[in-house]
Amino acid sequence: MAESVYKVIELIGTSKESWEKAATAAVNRAGKSLRDLRVAEIVQLDLQLDAKGKVEAYRAKLKVSFKFEGS
Repeated sequence: MAESVYKVIELIGTSKESWEKAATAAVNRAGKSLRDLRVAEIVQLDLQLDAKGKVEAYRAKLKVSFKFEGS
């Protein structure tokens, strides 16, 4: 089996509806510019609040790995 190397980046996705949609948004966007996405790990969930404490957005911080293709 050939050896492989993977790069890990951190992304934050946001959604006005849910943490799941926030995480999905981050992965979907990453998939538009990165190839061979392998794993997405949610490392933090938080909320963006307005001045009155009402939830404005759900935020999901992810670590996403993809196969590294260096020269």
